Amino acid sequence: MKNFKGLIVVVAVLLLSACAPAEVTTTAPADAVDANIPAVCSTDRFGCAKIEPGQTIKIGMGSPMTGGDASFGIDAEQSGKIAVADAEPLKGFSFELVAEDDQGAAEGGAAVANKFVADQTLVGVAGHLFSGATAAAMPIYEEKGIPMLSPSATNPTLTQKGSAVFNRVPFTDADQGKAAATFIYEELGFRKIAVMHDGEDYGKGLAEIVKQEFEALGGEVVEFVGITSKEADYTPVLTTIAAKSPELIYFGGYTQDAGVLANQMKTTGLENAVFFGCDGTFGTDFLNRAGENAEGSYHATPRTPPQTPEKTAFDEAYKAAYGVGPGELSPFTWNSYDCTTAIIEKVGDVAVLGEDGALYIPRGALVDAVRGLDNWTGISGTYTCAPVGDCNVQGPQFHIVENGAFVPVN
Repeated sequence: MKNFKGLIVVVAVLLLSACAPAEVTTTAPADAVDANIPAVCSTDRFGCAKIEPGQTIKIGMGSPMTGGDASFGIDAEQSGKIAVADAEPLKGFSFELVAEDDQGAAEGGAAVANKFVADQTLVGVAGHLFSGATAAAMPIYEEKGIPMLSPSATNPTLTQKGSAVFNRVPFTDADQGKAAATFIYEELGFRKIAVMHDGEDYGKGLAEIVKQEFEALGGEVVEFVGITSKEADYTPVLTTIAAKSPELIYFGGYTQDAGVLANQMKTTGLENAVFFGCDGTFGTDFLNRAGENAEGSYHATPRTPPQTPEKTAFDEAYKAAYGVGPGELSPFTWNSYDCTTAIIEKVGDVAVLGEDGALYIPRGALVDAVRGLDNWTGISGTYTCAPVGDCNVQGPQFHIVENGAFVPVN
């Protein structure tokens, strides 16, 4: 009986303990915890990026920063840095450009995208630059709601994937390829050409369009062939092509390979054939690699922007900062500045300052704001984004190399 009474006491104590308030484990209601967070963050489909006081608002940029095509990435980063320097602080918060080397390749594009989405203070990407890297990065940004505005990714299929986050300001390769084929056939008067490419998304896709359009005009493509990019010797394939006596070699790819091809054409029986490149072969890197063998070659670029006070100021700042003129390292100098600036402006349109002093950027609203560019004027042009993300209606401009310099011909 004694033990039974003791058991009753123990049970009573345990029951009282269970019913007593446990102050150390009490959690405040969720709405009290989030009272400082703007309401838009709970309704936005991707939520909000939160920038704490003392942090910067980061804009990403993925491009080749090393290797044979590094001039494109270096040029884009330099332009983006000027755009960030020109940006006014937003509600006391500064902007920062974060440029990462994706090597212009799919693997690099995915790696850089995964790094960017892991940073909660990164809100948009002024890139990627190359089409292969862009295609690999797109689904990663799509999942997290990070808008892209590319200065140079031109493969037509990129805006045919149904992406809500990808946008671009250059012309597409469909436009470039058709314009190049027409220029070769109608302006230069050639009827027999060979078409080469580097096997990558951009180069191969562009070459296929040129072939299709040139044949549709009545021209003959005597050879359509891909090369292994970044090799030092293309004489076997060039010798094979030379046996078919083309009047012109069209190449879809970038400056490193273009320089090798232009040089080796002169030693493989193609010394009288014209080299015709694309926006990927334009720049001082090609001139340096090909030297005198660059003379008489043709290349496509975006149209040179009109000389406005804003462009003049940018050109002077770029030259002073980097010792090289805009448009020399790549044809996308002004595009890169505008892509960075446009994202910065759209961040300003949607950002909300919280009661806690942090800056909140609703990601879905920013995705929509970038896609919603409408008569937005930068130094490279005026852009209105179509529902699929194409924001440019201008075609390419062609240049010929004369006396070691690019000279516009149309």
